[in-house]
Amino acid sequence: MGVPAFFRWLSRKYPSIVIHCNEETVKEVNGIKIPIDTSQPNPNDIEFDNLYLDMNGIIHPCSHPEDRPAPKNEEEIMLAIFEAIDRLFAIVRPRRLLYMAIDGVAPRAKMNQQRSRRFRASKESFENSRIKADIKAELRAKGALLPEDDPKAEKFDSNCITPGTEFMFRLAACLRFYVLERLNNDPGWKNIEVILSDANVPGEGEHKIMDFIRRQRGQPNHDPNTHHCICGADADLIMLGLATHEPNFTIIREEFKPNQPRPCGICAQYGHEMDDCCGLPKVKEGEHDELQAQSSICKTNYIFIRICVIREYIRMELDMPGLPFEYDFENVVDDWVMMCFFVGNDFLPHLPSLEIREGAIDKLVRLYKDIVHHTGGYLTKNGHINLDRVEKIMRGIGRMEDEIFRKRRESDLNYRAREKSKRQKKQSDRGPSYVPEGQFAPIPLGSKGLMPPALSDIRSTARDMRTSDLRNLDAASSLRAMLHDSLQSSSTDSVKRKKEDNDDEPDDDVRLWEDGWKERYYKSKFDVSMKDFAFRRKVVRSYVEGLCWVLSYYYQGCASWTWFFPFHYAPFASDFVDIIDVPSQFSTSNPKKPLEQLMCVFPAASGQFLPNSWRILMNKPESPIIDFYPEDFQIDLNGKKYAWQGVALLPFVDEERMIGALKHVYPDLSAAERMRNSLGNDILFVGRHHALYSFFKGLGENNNQPLSFEEAVDIDPALTKGMAGKVWKDSFCSGPTHVSAPLACLEDLKNNCALSMSYKDPVYPDGHVFEAKLLPGARFPEVTVKPRDFSYKNNRGRNSFGRQNPRNWQPRIGFDPHRNHQRLHQSSHRHLNHHLHHRSNNDSYRPPFQNAYPSQRPYYSQEYNQQNRNNRWPRNDSWGPRPEFRQQQQSHRPRWDGRERYPDAAHQRFSDKRHNDREDNSGSGGYSRYGVY
Repeated sequence: MGVPAFFRWLSRKYPSIVIHCNEETVKEVNGIKIPIDTSQPNPNDIEFDNLYLDMNGIIHPCSHPEDRPAPKNEEEIMLAIFEAIDRLFAIVRPRRLLYMAIDGVAPRAKMNQQRSRRFRASKESFENSRIKADIKAELRAKGALLPEDDPKAEKFDSNCITPGTEFMFRLAACLRFYVLERLNNDPGWKNIEVILSDANVPGEGEHKIMDFIRRQRGQPNHDPNTHHCICGADADLIMLGLATHEPNFTIIREEFKPNQPRPCGICAQYGHEMDDCCGLPKVKEGEHDELQAQSSICKTNYIFIRICVIREYIRMELDMPGLPFEYDFENVVDDWVMMCFFVGNDFLPHLPSLEIREGAIDKLVRLYKDIVHHTGGYLTKNGHINLDRVEKIMRGIGRMEDEIFRKRRESDLNYRAREKSKRQKKQSDRGPSYVPEGQFAPIPLGSKGLMPPALSDIRSTARDMRTSDLRNLDAASSLRAMLHDSLQSSSTDSVKRKKEDNDDEPDDDVRLWEDGWKERYYKSKFDVSMKDFAFRRKVVRSYVEGLCWVLSYYYQGCASWTWFFPFHYAPFASDFVDIIDVPSQFSTSNPKKPLEQLMCVFPAASGQFLPNSWRILMNKPESPIIDFYPEDFQIDLNGKKYAWQGVALLPFVDEERMIGALKHVYPDLSAAERMRNSLGNDILFVGRHHALYSFFKGLGENNNQPLSFEEAVDIDPALTKGMAGKVWKDSFCSGPTHVSAPLACLEDLKNNCALSMSYKDPVYPDGHVFEAKLLPGARFPEVTVKPRDFSYKNNRGRNSFGRQNPRNWQPRIGFDPHRNHQRLHQSSHRHLNHHLHHRSNNDSYRPPFQNAYPSQRPYYSQEYNQQNRNNRWPRNDSWGPRPEFRQQQQSHRPRWDGRERYPDAAHQRFSDKRHNDREDNSGSGGYSRYGVY
């Protein structure tokens, strides 16, 4: 979902939604890896029923990872995908169903974003290739050693991860073999059903999964307490999870760790960027001749996101007593989901005045709580929007736009000032770029007769000096070029210096923080005057149609495969006037075919994935659709700093012109290309231990197996624990005993016992409405968020005295809130407190136990406390009474010399007595005269 930083905002605002996965690792004995037995209980203290994999979130990081070297060829990509699925399966361990969904043909509204991404990726790939070639040529000219090209390595274009390409067709074949192999050999798979929805099945992966859940919920045999777990990193999974209204819904995703080391694009080493690369180290002998050790690649961790806990937070935040109508929390959740669409999604640009980083959702929630009392009802119902009530929300946002734009400008200026100050401080603190060591080390002034030691490793020192010389030569040549340019034009140099001072501020002709911002916005972005009310009305109506389409897409399925928002920019909230008459119904249509989608989203540089006659339409000047494939295009930063945040100004594809041009090249398709261009169906796999196995086997006997969807038979839900649907013959792998491996590194499956059938979700009549409500008998897990936790959250984790709250959230592993966590014994804490000496901020020494517990106060006798009961401790002093009382009470404190735990034997005996008393009690925490137990 196009909401950058949405999950970061949500996890900071609602910290208890995150649970860290407790993952069992693979054991290795005598060099042999022992696989994990996934039939054992889940180590996360929960048993999941269904696991859904949004496969594109696995395919992309496996094929072109960012934190490690990329796979060399397609075979390594496939094996990496298998390993990723195995790892997720071992963490979740589903007991009923594994659903693997690959993105198929998307709705036209999503194709516009796909087109923008693929054109950007092609342009960035070309630029990176040119930069790498220049750097390699420069390094070779200097005599640097570069890695040799691997003859087995294949150049991978990430644009091939699109329905209709040969790569996706081969991937589906590999996944079919992978499922059959696991069903035959893995004990954790023997009792589950596996559904594979490949790229020939229309729909986005996550929406195919949600459509499956919606249709199963409408069946009478569905279990309302099914535990769902979906894997994916898109933020829209959170919205989709809330839209299901399932009580047990969990998301598993990779834990984001910023600033992870990345390999250099030239030498594949860690520790430097591509621009700073000096090539590979020379081949050396000996133990200490390496230029640098390879940085260890941190294994990605996974986290769980609990949708039921998000619901608990929303219930507390949107508690609205005194409503003039009945309070329905399920409707409140749907309204919260709809308001999140205003800050962005994959189908509509976000409103200019709403940014997630500026607390836009918080503003919307506060506005909603103020206005809902006057709307007469909720904003949505079963995925349909009440436009009259939404208009009231938009008017409230419109009244705040001026203030929002001014505050945004102030915040940006303050941020740039801080960053500039940090850069200047960093440059001033920077020392020499290279300081020789050993025999050539500089000698401090005043050192008489002290000579540095002789070199112990001459070759290593010479190499470091040569590397430094190369960098100094580069700096010197850059300096000479700069001086030469400055002599030619002093005015140009003045402009450069001025631009360098403001290098962080992008060009912005709109200037939303100044008066007249609306006129400049429409002139700059739409090339029309603000007085053109008809055009502004057209943009607003299209945006409102988009809101209706998106909400219907999330709650009822795709309302139209051809609708899209025909503009690059969104209108202002203050323009949403008289929107009640905007139609919210869409005409039914069919999805495009895979090759047609490739023609809509691919640039000409990726034409190698298309048939030859189709590729010519992208390159030939006489082509009737050549204007759809510009070689270069403009990226409007739109007030942002980085190019990936900008708007790619690409022409929209005219569907009628596209289909008309493709009619002349359709006869040129081969049989294999026609197969890739067809629309497919899901495949349902079962092993020989599953109850469906004998049902499938019986359908195949006596040649009575249904051959098409028209002849399909219904599944008995009693055999699948409530799952319904229709099955018929699978044309790919219906159950042969010998299955050939699709990869050379894999062995053939010689005794296959698994069966597969084509599968279709339960079918409903046209116009059916899936109700957004809890099902009867649904039971939620134990409540996690307490009212006091929510009040502490609103106070930013601090109590009324300004100190850090002791009830702050702590990381949690596993779903059992009563899990016994490993922790140090009290004696270990005392040992650490004694030996870890710290310095305070003012460099004055403090006893170790006080530094370990800075928020706790030392123990004093009852007599002392009674004597000074009227002299309370100040908030900023936790280390004793006020200064005027310290001298007179000095005798009540032991002297501390910083060398011993206790100054004398009497104090030692006193502490031992209190320690013994403490051990007799089972309470938590306590104070002694000398510290905290």
